Amino acid sequence: MGMLASLISGLASGEAAAVVRRARRAAIVYALAGLAALCGLGFLIGAAYVWVAGRYGPMAACLGFGVGFLLIAGLLLLIHQLSAGARARRRARRRNADMKAVGITAALAVLPALLKGKGGLGTILAPAIALAAYAIYRENTKSDADNPDAGEAK
Repeated sequence: MGMLASLISGLASGEAAAVVRRARRAAIVYALAGLAALCGLGFLIGAAYVWVAGRYGPMAACLGFGVGFLLIAGLLLLIHQLSAGARARRRARRRNADMKAVGITAALAVLPALLKGKGGLGTILAPAIALAAYAIYRENTKSDADNPDAGEAK
């Protein structure tokens, strides 16, 4: 059995090393491609500047490019700020889901010990019934802002 475990771990570690080598190689290639793309973009911006400077003059070209890049920077910051709220809500949902998973796991881990104890099933049922009653209470007492049909006659 030890021989088989050794063989499997050797295979897994060899595969892991190969994955790391491929990831490192891909990262280097993508970094070089990104650097080349940035250089190309710089030359295109330079060519556009030369063309605009020849057509409208160097001062107008400088002012135009400066204002253009400031507008791009402002738009990027505005988009980032607008999407920050959505990111915060997504993080909160993920955190709540993680906390629920941790609570359920802890409850399942403690369940056998509670069943063996003196109180037995009663120790589990009483809090479970109270939790269910509280959930029903919360469901039925939502605020009027959450319920668009609130106040309407049915």
